[in-house]
Amino acid sequence: MKLRFNFGAVQNQSAQAHLHCWTDGLTANPQPLNRKCRKGIAAPWRRNKAATLSMKARGWRRPFKRAAAALLALTLALSFWVPASAADKSALDKAVTDAAAYMLDTVKNPEIGSIGGEWAVIGLARSVGGAADPYYAAYYKAVETYVKTHDGVLHDKKYTEYSRVILALTAAGHDPRNVGGYDLTAPLGDFDKTVWQGINGPVWALIAIDSLDYAVPMNPDAKTQATRDLYIAEILRRQTPDGGWNLTAGADGAAGAEEKGDSDLTGMALQALAQYQGKPEVKAATDKALAFLSKTQDGQGGYSSGFSAGSSAVESVVQVLVALCSLGISADDARFVKNGSTLVDNILSFKNADGSFSHTPGGSDNSQMSTEQAFYGLVAAQRAADGKNPLYRMDDAVKRDGLAPADTVGLPGKHADVKKIAVTRPAASFADVENHVNRAAVEALAARGAVNGKDDGSFDPDAGVTRAEFAKMVAFSLGLPEKTGSAFTDVPAGQWYAAAVGTAYYYEIVNGVDARTFNPAGAITRQDAAVMTARAAKLTGMDTARTEAEIRDALAQFGDYKTVSDYAAEALAFCYSAGILDDSAFDIQPAMPATRAEIAEMLYRLLDTSDLL
Repeated sequence: MKLRFNFGAVQNQSAQAHLHCWTDGLTANPQPLNRKCRKGIAAPWRRNKAATLSMKARGWRRPFKRAAAALLALTLALSFWVPASAADKSALDKAVTDAAAYMLDTVKNPEIGSIGGEWAVIGLARSVGGAADPYYAAYYKAVETYVKTHDGVLHDKKYTEYSRVILALTAAGHDPRNVGGYDLTAPLGDFDKTVWQGINGPVWALIAIDSLDYAVPMNPDAKTQATRDLYIAEILRRQTPDGGWNLTAGADGAAGAEEKGDSDLTGMALQALAQYQGKPEVKAATDKALAFLSKTQDGQGGYSSGFSAGSSAVESVVQVLVALCSLGISADDARFVKNGSTLVDNILSFKNADGSFSHTPGGSDNSQMSTEQAFYGLVAAQRAADGKNPLYRMDDAVKRDGLAPADTVGLPGKHADVKKIAVTRPAASFADVENHVNRAAVEALAARGAVNGKDDGSFDPDAGVTRAEFAKMVAFSLGLPEKTGSAFTDVPAGQWYAAAVGTAYYYEIVNGVDARTFNPAGAITRQDAAVMTARAAKLTGMDTARTEAEIRDALAQFGDYKTVSDYAAEALAFCYSAGILDDSAFDIQPAMPATRAEIAEMLYRLLDTSDLL
């Protein structure tokens, strides 16, 4: 039976639910775009002399001084995988159930190890049903005993050992930062030792620390203190000319022209980069890698690898499947269907009657390594089909010892209720922003669910934004807990925007037009948007106060600065000086209605500056 997956059903249902709550579909935790790169991203209200001089002839257009230096390519579609029929879903579920039963029978006492250890734990913990609590408790005890016996050292060279154990412990709901008194994340703070063993070092380090948004630990013994940006840069540096990755390319400099990618390592690299698609350089590398994987896929929908002597191997297919699932790409994507076979079809061709998997298709062997990897690969597909988090995004994992996502992101003065919102739709895009100057901002917020499109699938970037819509958008972008109730008589409890306005009002982001009126349908102007954004910035820990001299210096450069309302002057000065608004425009035009794209850009820059992307 060939498994078929409809493109986007669950996600579309989710989006439709949002649309029911929004009159025009504007809704509302890779990571921040490096601030050094932000100059290449177009900001709202940018100046362009020719456009300004021709405004009278052609009507007002938003002035821009320069276009974006890098725009994200549109190749990924917005979707999770959903089987086309109950029969297809049943086949996938049965394969997962059979493999889980086989795993519980053959790995009764999981211990630290690439076979009979972490991959079995991860597959079971992330699957439906999985294992009972004592199973994970036994694994934790085994890790604790090993760690104490070896003085906290899992390996003195291969730091992927730490990454693998971190993932298994997190999936099982245990805290890897305190195992028998040892912080198993600490070694990943040493950049040089982590990358020593090849591309898989930074790849798995990034996957591990991102699994629950762990902070990259400070390592006082490190020659080079690791950061997420360093790991990302190292992965990108090692990409081969054909778009893939292999174990050793780039070890001594740039990857040579003769270097060829390997499907296994390419899939792993994409898994690590999936959350960073808002970075133009990551998106470009991802597009090249997807083209490489599509081109090298064999006629049965599978892959060979340097690790499989050039023959088709289930392990290679699994890494690509998990990568596509992490990126939100459908199994029915035409690029990855060969002669009618999808990646899931191909993996099932390795399945044995007892629930195990062979290393090669149609083989009679039941390789434990192949079974464990096929198992978690199918679990990744099942999770996508059910609309759940990707395999390695573990904030939804059962917490068995009080483990919670690390609140280590953001600025030092951040309000405790402000949270980084996760990337849930990494492939989000809209056709009508493909060539738009604010595309990067729109797609970054859409990937996090902070904005949605309209009923026809467009974003309508140049449309206006109501006060209610902005309240929803900013409250969602900051991850604020919902608060109900407000003083406004024109915000009835049953309206779609009531909770958003109540939340934004509770956290003093919005006020009414008077003591009892909010005017939810009123258009938000540029100066009002700046005022509300400045209040939101204060919650993120930014210093928004400006002296009279600073306000004058920030605004006097604009030809129409005297038209700014007194209540908005300080907020506008903050937004310009903090880079939330671009100060290269000739005029502020404070009373002009702000557009959807402009608001997206402002919030994107706020989150980026506040270390909340």
